[in-house]
Amino acid sequence: MTRTTTLIALAAAALLSACATTPAPAPLADTLARDPQLSTFNRLAAQSGLTEELRAAGPMTVFVPSDEAFKAVPAKTMEALAADRAQLKAVLSNHVIDGRVAAADVKAGTAKSRQGSNLALAKAGSFVTVDEAVVQQADIVATNGVAHVVDRVLIPAKK
Repeated sequence: MTRTTTLIALAAAALLSACATTPAPAPLADTLARDPQLSTFNRLAAQSGLTEELRAAGPMTVFVPSDEAFKAVPAKTMEALAADRAQLKAVLSNHVIDGRVAAADVKAGTAKSRQGSNLALAKAGSFVTVDEAVVQQADIVATNGVAHVVDRVLIPAKK
């Protein structure tokens, strides 16, 4: 092989291996399930029945709490949610809004969650917040929407 042929073969192999490791586009439920820092959310979504909604046609935006965010929730609150599937689903649905909202598209204002609460959205430079939570990882793209990893669990006010 000539030097040029070898370089072309190496470049082609690198390109093919990069394509092989890029996951195929999938719905939000499956896209989020691939991320180990979201294991608590994924487990609770399955337990509450939200997983199927996150596979449904969108578009939707999910502000998904990281595992660290769930660790900050008092143990008593987590136990109560685990015991009440409807309440658990309400809390998780409070993190979902209709429509695809990329971080760059966030405008100051409110958005209605699927749970029914108004979530305050804001943006300052590249920082995006939803209520008191800060987006840590933005724009996780899925076939039926987009997700943003946040640092807090958004527990709706009791009605």
